[in-house]
Amino acid sequence: MTYGPVDVSIVAFPGNHFNGEIVPTILEQVERGVIRILDVLFVRKDADGTVTTLVVADLGPAGAQFASLDSFTPGALDDEDALAVADDIDPDSSVLLIAYEHAWLREVVAAFNRAGAVPIDHIRIPAHVVNAVAGQPG
Repeated sequence: MTYGPVDVSIVAFPGNHFNGEIVPTILEQVERGVIRILDVLFVRKDADGTVTTLVVADLGPAGAQFASLDSFTPGALDDEDALAVADDIDPDSSVLLIAYEHAWLREVVAAFNRAGAVPIDHIRIPAHVVNAVAGQPG
């Protein structure tokens, strides 16, 4: 099977307050076939700077919502990824790393392959930059 491009988004949760409010919107995109979740990893940095990975049970009440994020390739994100983002995590905060495939691009990638076309780069412009240029909020 051909994959579409994959991104890893890093979402901060200051004060270790995971909010499951984002889960329904992510699941809606999965159900629509826009993305496919490859893996998720929860990482916490304690006040003393110690970095640990978390499991859903560690997330408190929001854990049940996050448990519904089924991973297609669990284990793709690991301790090495947690350490790679450690410097970007504020003390006494957590992040969610979510690796997702742009499933809607699978057919485009397959067409590139059939045509012998070779993509050489991918540039992403963050939404907040696009919105600022367009004069839109956030």
